[in-house]
Amino acid sequence: MSLREQYLLDPHVVFLNHGSFGATPRPVMQTYQSWQLRLERQPVQFLVDELPELLAQSRAALGAYVGARADDVVYVPNATHALNIVARSLELGPDDEVLTTDHEYGACDNVWRFLSGKRGFNYKAHPVPLPLPPAEEFVEQLWSAVTSRTRVIYLSHITSPTAVQFPVAAICARAREAGILTIVDGAHAPGQIDLDLTALGADFYFGNLHKWFSAPKGAAFLYTRRERQALIEPLVVGWGWGPQRTISYGSDYLDYLQWLGTDDLSAYLSVPAAIEFQRENNWTAVRRECHHLLSHAMERVNALTGLPPAYADNNDFVQMAVAPLPPVPDLPAFKKQFYARFRVEVPFIQWQDRQFIRVSVQGYNSQADVESLLSSMRVGLAGLGYTANTA
Repeated sequence: MSLREQYLLDPHVVFLNHGSFGATPRPVMQTYQSWQLRLERQPVQFLVDELPELLAQSRAALGAYVGARADDVVYVPNATHALNIVARSLELGPDDEVLTTDHEYGACDNVWRFLSGKRGFNYKAHPVPLPLPPAEEFVEQLWSAVTSRTRVIYLSHITSPTAVQFPVAAICARAREAGILTIVDGAHAPGQIDLDLTALGADFYFGNLHKWFSAPKGAAFLYTRRERQALIEPLVVGWGWGPQRTISYGSDYLDYLQWLGTDDLSAYLSVPAAIEFQRENNWTAVRRECHHLLSHAMERVNALTGLPPAYADNNDFVQMAVAPLPPVPDLPAFKKQFYARFRVEVPFIQWQDRQFIRVSVQGYNSQADVESLLSSMRVGLAGLGYTANTA
């Protein structure tokens, strides 16, 4: 069975938007549903007696995958939830500053803006140019914005609006020397790049597992370095807090975050199945082929528009990339019309004062999908009065 046949995607849609919500393969979805059925057969026994050990086994598999101790990773529903846990746990006030970039994900930006409005700390977005400067220059540019008030550096591993990979290990190392906490948004990293969180050195790192990792929706994780776990407070106070906690997973860190009351944690238990799916399908080779297909596609999109590429080098992106667009008066309306007319699922993005098309390539995509995108773009741009080049 081909990789395309192992996904549940509508065969009548050209799906080039894996980066938004991912897509779960059939074998992983079957495992997910089997856990749900097992829960419903005997909910008390499953949730009270079996779940703690099952979660421990699943976290062990995840920890080995991301290069972390199993007890340093905890499951959460999504990346935004994870950032809320960390940001709300930190005691930041008017004398403090959180430094970030202008490439961050909107929902996570909102977390910081909301909290800065309540607590009075400064949330500062340092502009980073696109194309991205070389790694050493990037580090120096970002560090030029560090002040005596900087308590936290928050940045993405792979950015959502621009799909660039930041040199987070170098930033984390320098921040640790300066006594600055680091929080890394790895929403797009697991499954798209190899991870060794222990070596990476972030104090806090969170990632989605429903995107490139191919787990079901509702699966993400938060990693916290052992010496920083005492900083974490429960986002939801329940039976996992206090001396009368009914179930313990072995530490305050795990208890505070893993036992929130009655919930369906089947997505978390399906993580080992997603890892096995990758192993069975030689995911290193799949990722390499996806990058090659995407690199060729972006070259042709740039040739089609005649606009300069968003990247200095194809190594600046992995399986998701953006290309500049000519001016589109109403981008959301254009996106709706584009999908309705061509059945090509791809995002059109406004970032700062620039507009992009963002293309994701996963193992189920093919050269035929790229051709469909290009032919649709020619017609769509012509409808705006823009004459596309031959590509």
